[in-house]
Amino acid sequence: MTIISEKVGNTDKQSPLVTLDAHSIEMGFSPKIVGILCNWCSYAGADLAGSLHKDYPPNIRIIRVMCTGRVDPQFIMRAFAVGADGVLVSGCHPGECHYRTGNYKADRMISLLRVMLSQMSINPDRLLLTWVSASEAVKFSRIVTKFTEDLRKLGSLSK
Repeated sequence: MTIISEKVGNTDKQSPLVTLDAHSIEMGFSPKIVGILCNWCSYAGADLAGSLHKDYPPNIRIIRVMCTGRVDPQFIMRAFAVGADGVLVSGCHPGECHYRTGNYKADRMISLLRVMLSQMSINPDRLLLTWVSASEAVKFSRIVTKFTEDLRKLGSLSK
């Protein structure tokens, strides 16, 4: 694995985005996915999936945020800019947000970003918004697996 570094001022800063190595290449195209997950529900669901040894592709890099409503659209655009083939944003089910309306805000933001992506000639299917609760480990596993398959069909964004 290779850590992506970026020059910030006079210091080198390491990004949480990771490129996949030769092991991934020999298995065929393996899309790089950035997962932005809500701390209270989706991150807990992903953690439970790991604890229960549920299988899902290892090519997702998870970033935990307190609420999907606080995700800055620039985070998503930056992920695409540094080589992500897809971005998964996942939060609490509507009506169950720990911050009341964060998931509704995320839904509106993702809808606008999908339009913006298509205007930039990026397939909007590369951005996925889902709702996963803390107890839905199997659902999280299925979502990541299906998203990976969908991105494989779309091919690499960096072509």
